[in-house]
Amino acid sequence: MKKFLTITAVILILIGVAGYALWHFGTNIASEKIIEKVESNLDNEKLEEVKSYIENDSTVQDIVKEAATTNPDTLPFQSKEEATRVLIKKVGVTRLLEIQEQVQNGSISKDEVLSEIEGKLSPEEISALKYVLYKELNK
Repeated sequence: MKKFLTITAVILILIGVAGYALWHFGTNIASEKIIEKVESNLDNEKLEEVKSYIENDSTVQDIVKEAATTNPDTLPFQSKEEATRVLIKKVGVTRLLEIQEQVQNGSISKDEVLSEIEGKLSPEEISALKYVLYKELNK
C-alpha cells in the first residue's frame, strides 16, 4: 500500500510539473506567434499609418508622455514579448483575436477596448504596457 501511494504521488507530481511546463512554454509560443503575425501584417505603409494615428490622437499622446516618465525598474515587465504573454494570460488568445476582428470591422470602439483591457489588468501592468508602447514607438 505504501509503495502504491509513493508511486501515485510521484506520478501526480510529474503530471503537475508537465502541466506547468506545457502552460508556461505554450504561452511563450503563443506570444511569439502573435508577435510574428502582427509584425508580418504591419508593413512599412501600415506602420506609418499607425504612427500617424498615434501622433494625431491626443489620448494616445497623453499615454506616451506618461510612459516617457515611467521608471522601468518598477514595472512587472518591459518587453513586447512579456507584454504579449501577460495579455494572453489575462485576456486570452481567443478574446484578443475577437477584439482584433471587431476593431478591423469597426464594431468596437477604442474606449470599449481600453475599458475591457483595463478591467483585466492591474494598474502596474497597464503602466508597463504604456512603457512598452513608448519603447516600441521610439525605436
